[in-house]
Amino acid sequence: MTIATPELLERFDVPGPRYTSYPTADRFVEAFGEAQYVQALEQRRMGPAALALPLSLYVHIPFCESLCYYCACNKIITKHHERGAPYLRYLAREVELHVNRIGTGVSVSQLHLGGGSPTFLNDDELGELMGMLRRNFNLVPGGEYSIEIDPRTVDEQRLQTLSRLGFNRLSFGVQDFDPQVQKAVHRTQPAEQVFALVDAARRIGFESINVDLIYGLPKQTPTSFNRTLEQVAELRPDRIALYGYAHLPERFKPQRRIIPIDLPGAGNKVTMLSRALAAFEEAGYVYVGMDHFALPNDALAVAKRQGRLHRNFQGYSTQPDCDLIGLGVSAIGKVGATYSQNAKTLAEYQDALDHGLLPIARGLAVSRDDLMRRAVIMALMCQGRLQFESIEIAHLIDFKKTFAAELEILGDMQAQGLVELSDTGIEVTPMGWFFVRGVAMVFDRYLQADRTRARFSKII
Repeated sequence: MTIATPELLERFDVPGPRYTSYPTADRFVEAFGEAQYVQALEQRRMGPAALALPLSLYVHIPFCESLCYYCACNKIITKHHERGAPYLRYLAREVELHVNRIGTGVSVSQLHLGGGSPTFLNDDELGELMGMLRRNFNLVPGGEYSIEIDPRTVDEQRLQTLSRLGFNRLSFGVQDFDPQVQKAVHRTQPAEQVFALVDAARRIGFESINVDLIYGLPKQTPTSFNRTLEQVAELRPDRIALYGYAHLPERFKPQRRIIPIDLPGAGNKVTMLSRALAAFEEAGYVYVGMDHFALPNDALAVAKRQGRLHRNFQGYSTQPDCDLIGLGVSAIGKVGATYSQNAKTLAEYQDALDHGLLPIARGLAVSRDDLMRRAVIMALMCQGRLQFESIEIAHLIDFKKTFAAELEILGDMQAQGLVELSDTGIEVTPMGWFFVRGVAMVFDRYLQADRTRARFSKII
């Protein structure tokens, strides 16, 4: 694997979207509401291939027992676990409204429980949730069924329960093993605890174990982060997600508890990233792209080798592009040529369901231009290459004429060694793969019209 130097990382470290969708969620509008979403669901049901096309499900559980200061997720901090039961009742209503539109028993090949902390729910509640989903959908054999794990809320017995419920993939929120960093972000979890849980998960037989890390947290230094990298290499999860911390206290209230002087400077952040890339390569991980790494035999690494990589709101995926139904507060979905997002507050979410309405707060009907650019961006983000002819046939355009301005910009990137242009297509170089988001940004029409990118995290 070609390693990006600190100099290159610093040079191309500019704000930009992560392209888990195109257009990105910040472009959703309130003019798209429940009526438009219902129409998209009904169109899906009437489509000739509706029953043959699997669904992806995302379920958002917003509750957490304690506040992590870096968190930018939609969450509700509470120690009152009795709040889980009524929330499940509202999820059941939301599912019922969906199956009334698309029918019962539609196949599902991918399920992800996120939050918040899904493991805030007790075993009985998680069983109730999975039972409700199985009664309404057909969770097909061989699908990917994952859940985010707060290591502080589970033990081996709970992991065994999750396996019995049908989950085959786990994602552990680690962030950093250094005690000083954990204290600074209000998330103390001894490394020994995580090691024991991962060992138990392997013995139980989970197919894939992911670990989330963050660089740029308060009290982190290149030296301290090196120790975390060594521990992660020893832990050897199947997948690693490495995120850069974006300090935006004006947008995310919990981050106001972080002392700015404790944050590492830009130079140290770049150093930590560069060392992480080198450490993961040395440990034998494949750089899948963006923030994802995987062992060579993991399904994600295999999908990249075989050109079958896809991207959705959970990041890179082996599952083919398909409709996604988002359930719960703030959940995002994709049905047909539309995107949608549920109400972001629990009160608004419940009020809509109390009135028999799907709790859609905003969304977007994707235009023909959006669809064309989405195809280009996702080809670059997932495959690292694009053949002009494929876009020309699918969208009835002359690629070089339609994207003349974009190809001119890519000419500069070619000179910098990030892409290779030919008469027939675009190829992202091994070095350019570290900056593939920046390559994709060239084709983002919304960024062309709005160069104010402060809303986004950095490319790396």
